[in-house]
Amino acid sequence: MNNITEKMLKIITDYDNLGKASYNIREDGECVGRRSTKNVSIEPLFDRSGIEIKVKPGTLGETVYIPACLTKSGVNDIVYNDFYIGEDSDITIVAGCAVHTDSDKESLHNGIHRFFIGKNSKVTYIEKHIGEGEGSGERKIDPVTDISLEEGASFTIDTLQISGVDYSNRKTVARLAAKAKLLIRERIMTDRDEKAITDFEVTLDGEDCGVDLISRSVAKGNSYQAYASKIIGKTRCTGHSECDAILADNGRVDATPTLSAESNDASLIHEAAIGKIAGEQIIKLCSLGLTEEEAERKIIEGFLK
Repeated sequence: MNNITEKMLKIITDYDNLGKASYNIREDGECVGRRSTKNVSIEPLFDRSGIEIKVKPGTLGETVYIPACLTKSGVNDIVYNDFYIGEDSDITIVAGCAVHTDSDKESLHNGIHRFFIGKNSKVTYIEKHIGEGEGSGERKIDPVTDISLEEGASFTIDTLQISGVDYSNRKTVARLAAKAKLLIRERIMTDRDEKAITDFEVTLDGEDCGVDLISRSVAKGNSYQAYASKIIGKTRCTGHSECDAILADNGRVDATPTLSAESNDASLIHEAAIGKIAGEQIIKLCSLGLTEEEAERKIIEGFLK
């Protein structure tokens, strides 16, 4: 792999600590490193660009790395990754995408991930999205995540995008069986003329399943964000959607949470709050010796932490 990939991997993953973990590293649409383990197999798909990850039942404590990096301008990378997690497993998946361009040509990464989580398994999915480079070409990331949770399974997503990505459109769809749990924690910051779109749709099919969607975002400069969520409760279940956004400069945010209760036993709730940083917060930090700019930065860091 090239030096740009190595630099970006250190930002989006704990690249220096791969140890004996399984991994697939993608650079400019090609695999530049892959390793399977006794319990985790990673094999290429034969009908399209991508990989199939299979985790044996009962696998505990393992981490799988699947980062993707674009280091060249003018690249349009589409990859399909299918995950099959055996029953009674507990694993962590570290993904993430970094897009670098130094010209006026745009670069796009589109990762399409499908997760099939077996009974009583627990998966933590961590992803970071960044854009960098001196070029004027747009840096675009369009991830699609499709999740199927079997009975008693749980899936936690921790996703982070902190500026540098000119355009992103994240689509997440999930279906939950009985007693399954889904937690999504999203943090986004946009600046300049960047645009970020988030679209969640979760169907609660099984009794006593539940979902918790939490989004924190900051829109600075002339950037724009759109947050949409739809929770569909088909039986006795719980669903919660929360979207909090801070506006700075000329930033704009639209929030559209939607609930659909198709059962009298569905318990669904949504919350949304959009506004600028409170003046008293700035004043308090300035009284401690910070400049107004430093105070704003501290507030934003704490909000997105």
